[in-house]
Amino acid sequence: MARWDPGTADRLRKAALELYAEHGYDAVTVTQIAERAGITRRSYFRYFPDKREVLFAGSEQLPAAVAEALADADDAGSPLRTALVALTDIGTRITRLVDPSPERRAVIASSAELRERERSKAAGITTAIREGLERRGTAPELAKPAAQAATNIFGNAFDRWIDSGGAQDFPACLDAAATAFREACG
Repeated sequence: MARWDPGTADRLRKAALELYAEHGYDAVTVTQIAERAGITRRSYFRYFPDKREVLFAGSEQLPAAVAEALADADDAGSPLRTALVALTDIGTRITRLVDPSPERRAVIASSAELRERERSKAAGITTAIREGLERRGTAPELAKPAAQAATNIFGNAFDRWIDSGGAQDFPACLDAAATAFREACG
């Protein structure tokens, strides 16, 4: 096997998810993940810094991608609508890269550490949206709640996409989540 086999990161993600689903996140070690993927423990760390990040690889790029998409988004009227236009683009790109299996979501839900990591990821997205809206001229007192609502809608849309097994396109999921949000607000 090549030292930097291009399929290794995918094998590690698959192995980790399988092991986490079988034994629980806390009971699995990096060594077990590496062995299942057919590499050494030491090689594992060339791809991921720890056993948690194998589930979140690439998410550190989300805030910058959200900020860029928001800067490029056409003005859709309200700060929330503008943020949702940007998130439609981001969500569409993410769904091309992510496996829509519900196992990842179940593993994250089963671990306090992973739920916290998911909240940190969402907080980064919220901050990127808020700052992006403010750069576009939105008043801070409007940018913050719009960013919080947009992040919540985005998360619900992603859940809808996973629930569909990836069969629905992301923009339809985002529209449905936004409609549900509006209905919940009265």
